[in-house]
Amino acid sequence: MTRHHQPRKGSVAFSPRKRAAKESPRISAWPETEETCLLGFPGYKVGMTHVTMLDTVKGSPTEGMEVSTPVTILEAPAIVVMGIRAYRKESRGLKTMTDIIAADLEEDLKRKITPPKEDKVQEKLAELKEKLDEVEDIRVLIHTKPRLASIPKKKPEILEFGLGGKTVAEKLDYAESILGKEINPQDTFNDGEHVDAVAVTKGKGFQGPVKRFGVRIQYGKAARSSKKRHVGSIGPWTPARTMWTVAMAGQMGYHKRTEFNKKILKIGDISEVDAVNPDGGFVKYGLVKNGYFMVKGSVPGPSKRLIVLRKATRPHGKHDDAPQISYISTASKQGV
Repeated sequence: MTRHHQPRKGSVAFSPRKRAAKESPRISAWPETEETCLLGFPGYKVGMTHVTMLDTVKGSPTEGMEVSTPVTILEAPAIVVMGIRAYRKESRGLKTMTDIIAADLEEDLKRKITPPKEDKVQEKLAELKEKLDEVEDIRVLIHTKPRLASIPKKKPEILEFGLGGKTVAEKLDYAESILGKEINPQDTFNDGEHVDAVAVTKGKGFQGPVKRFGVRIQYGKAARSSKKRHVGSIGPWTPARTMWTVAMAGQMGYHKRTEFNKKILKIGDISEVDAVNPDGGFVKYGLVKNGYFMVKGSVPGPSKRLIVLRKATRPHGKHDDAPQISYISTASKQGV
């Protein structure tokens, strides 16, 4: 009799599968671009709908035809650049050199951070420019404006975003020009551009190995006990320990995940919210009140979760042509 063999159940690509440290994702890897711009933008997940658009993919069976495509709406209120962060390179990687916080901050943020005086900001900027040869990278600190969105939240999220530019001096000049100012989605991305969606996924709590890894439920003749939803063996006698690759029960969901090359179909302005708002608003969210992203397909996380869109780090072979949308569904998705 031949030995039974089949691939293992469930991926071990993400381990350990424990809860994310924060609900707002932290991004440490940023693409390199020569254009001086912000390399990411946050938004709140609203929900999904569908659009009718022209298929422009070369070689597609439906090329030149109108197709129905699922899309995700992300509400994206303007963000504020609240600080500049300089990094220097050490033997163990990048280390923070200095932080320069803007003098004028939002009232919600003043409860957490005491803003410095304007002369102190200029003094720290002058010191940083003198030590520019020691600086390896310049990034900015931004904060969101959740009060403007349809979510029950007042406390802003503080995030660190990378900057594009040829040199460190260009990045610093650009960061200084936008310090304390508002940035809109149109200032960062364009229609048709590919981005990476980074977010914390839906939390599903403590789950067994069948749901968590997809192992087979034991059939009747094989079950020697009342247990059916468990793995047949958790390891050999030697080595006398349970390997980390064995499918076991534990936390499922609420992990930070990145989806690459999501296409932005449309960046809507605050004057275009009626084009996507259904009657009565989106289920479990409400009405979109600000600018928004329309992203092709799905993105991680539940409604109201903060999603960070980052400029694509691996956009090989992707075409950033703006799509031709002829219809946007505003039917309520209650019960779907």
